[in-house]
Amino acid sequence: MTDTQVTWLTPESHERLKGELDALIANRPVIAAEINERREEGDLKENGGYHAAREEQGQQEARIRQLQELLNNAKVGEAPTQSGVALPGSVVKVYYDGDESDTETFLIATREESAKDGSIETYSPSSPLGAALIDAKVGETREYSVPSGALVKVTLVSAEPYHS
Repeated sequence: MTDTQVTWLTPESHERLKGELDALIANRPVIAAEINERREEGDLKENGGYHAAREEQGQQEARIRQLQELLNNAKVGEAPTQSGVALPGSVVKVYYDGDESDTETFLIATREESAKDGSIETYSPSSPLGAALIDAKVGETREYSVPSGALVKVTLVSAEPYHS
């Protein structure tokens, strides 16, 4: 049994993911027909087209399940409009362990919300760093544990709503 996790999504992202899910579900008969067509070509052990079609079907079914779970557990809301507070959907700038020259800027969001062009790093609100920063105000310092068990201090420099 897996832990279901609530995912924050903007209405736009929810619609985009719903559209992707609908397209994948609509494509199921096409993949099934492709598999049947390849099956009729003969010996399945040496039929690369058959195995490729089955692999594609498996990948699509996995994505369908992932999208269904994500959308079923999604919290749809507007992107934050408030500056100065780290919220899901905010671009934040932080520095670590009191070293103001060691800054990093990233988006607090899920991969589904992240910038498609890779222009900004994304941290999940449920990651140790993301969770530590949620609701932090500019100037506030928080701590979080890294996998080694060490505590890292992070200070919020700025937080602005993300605009794709």
